[in-house]
Amino acid sequence: MQLTINGEAREFAAALTVELLLAELRIDGRRVALERNLEIVPKSAYRETILADGDRIEIVQFIGGGEDTNGVRAEPAGEPLVVAGRRFASRLIVGTGKYKDFSETRAAVEASGAEMVTVAVRRVNVANPGQPMLSQYIDPTRYTYLPNTAGCFTAEEAVRTLKLAREAGGWTLVKLEVLGNEQTLYPDMPETLRALEALIGDGFDVMVYCSDDPVYSQRLEEAGCAAVMPLAAPIGSGLGIRNPDNIRLIVGQVSVPVIVDAGVGTASDAAVAMELGCDGVLMNTAIAEAREPVRMARAMKLAVEAGREAYLAGRMAKRRYADPSSPLAGLL
Repeated sequence: MQLTINGEAREFAAALTVELLLAELRIDGRRVALERNLEIVPKSAYRETILADGDRIEIVQFIGGGEDTNGVRAEPAGEPLVVAGRRFASRLIVGTGKYKDFSETRAAVEASGAEMVTVAVRRVNVANPGQPMLSQYIDPTRYTYLPNTAGCFTAEEAVRTLKLAREAGGWTLVKLEVLGNEQTLYPDMPETLRALEALIGDGFDVMVYCSDDPVYSQRLEEAGCAAVMPLAAPIGSGLGIRNPDNIRLIVGQVSVPVIVDAGVGTASDAAVAMELGCDGVLMNTAIAEAREPVRMARAMKLAVEAGREAYLAGRMAKRRYADPSSPLAGLL
């Protein structure tokens, strides 16, 4: 019997069930999702699902892309971040890609204080099923995994990816991004909206990467998204918030959480996003590509908290001329 597994043709001496195939490949079925001829096979059906000659099999897992940790985190000032009914003390969401190894990933995530991490869905390396997995370093019972659709350019690709993510780990809170251009990685908003509607119809809670367009942000909210995530600048650019006026408009016009996603480069960028009234910030490259990622993760944690405090405090009014701190009356 011949099967095509993750794009590679492989021969087997006899017919196999999904359970037996995974055992032969030395893959832990609890940690992956499996698709047969573009149809997800539920874990409950692995034992009785018999594979046929010519079947095309995809086996995927979570890789570094993107709940309260034993009660050790102190809640920042103000109310917690609430997304689709889930409460998070930290308003910083971090990605898990681009680090030199999983140990550094874990150290940076812990230093950031984040409770939610983005993860990508990718094929399992069937030639080396024993290689380390992200879940061995970032405990999914301690952190909320946020599967994303990084690298998807159509609504169909994004929906398929997130259905596999749900099968692999059971998560229904997801991050949707449908890209329109390989150079800028700007979102394709019509495709994004189409994917959003399909996912909501299938029971997902969807946080949506989007352009900094106030009109489209309102349309995403009307369609039922759990959060809008306008870009600050192109993904991985580190340019900071290019259009603060639009971000401020989005904050004022939608009632779901607004989380700046993409383009943050340093701590001051994160603080600015929070001072504009955003509910949170998502970042990966700014931490992972810093000279000292763990130290930068701590800086980002403090920046998000400081920015939130400043927003809640209410900044002073800007003035055209000086206004002395000490009264001039009574000078000697």
